[in-house]
Amino acid sequence: MNRRIVVLVISIITAVGFVAAAIFQQQFSSEQEIVPPAPLDPNSLVRSYSPVIGPKSAPVTIVEFFDPSCGACRILYPIVKQVLAEHPGDVRLVMRYVLFHRGSEEAARILEVARKQGLFVPILEAILDAQADWHDDPEAQKAWEAAAATGLDVEKAREVILSSEIDAVLNNDMADVKAIGIRRTPTFFVNGVPLTKLGAEPLRELVRSEIERAAQ
Repeated sequence: MNRRIVVLVISIITAVGFVAAAIFQQQFSSEQEIVPPAPLDPNSLVRSYSPVIGPKSAPVTIVEFFDPSCGACRILYPIVKQVLAEHPGDVRLVMRYVLFHRGSEEAARILEVARKQGLFVPILEAILDAQADWHDDPEAQKAWEAAAATGLDVEKAREVILSSEIDAVLNNDMADVKAIGIRRTPTFFVNGVPLTKLGAEPLRELVRSEIERAAQ
């Protein structure tokens, strides 16, 4: 009898977990109304040191304020990647760090040392894939392991992980996060225009409209 109760309880917990995961996935794959930040200085969106994916001369710039520990950022990253692939030459992605969660700072530092080694994109994707294993770990050990497996020279990375240069990147990004009023991740701007609905189609529509505007 006791064994049956234990099995029943485990089954219920598992079912609840699957339902919660499905709700989370649906929440961020559908369109969501979001409140854009207050009017801001356009210069605070893109900094000269910010990581850039795509051609630097592209007429349309997507700025994403993202937290490496953020589940929604992980879910939406493939969509952003698709948007870039749909408009080669026309769109670039500028990534700004937001450090709202445990493990976020360590993961951001890993990304910065990966950038110095020319591995920013593959290691970004690797640590996002492994996010469930490290997002609540301040030392982000599994993120380090994922980065190492993707080719990061960990010994060299450890030598510069706490450098004043990386400190400045993270501190300046968080100062802009506060000044702009970023309260959730991801937050997107396209050529300075805030994305007011979080979803694949609203992002695509805003990008298309800005490409058309830039071509006029």
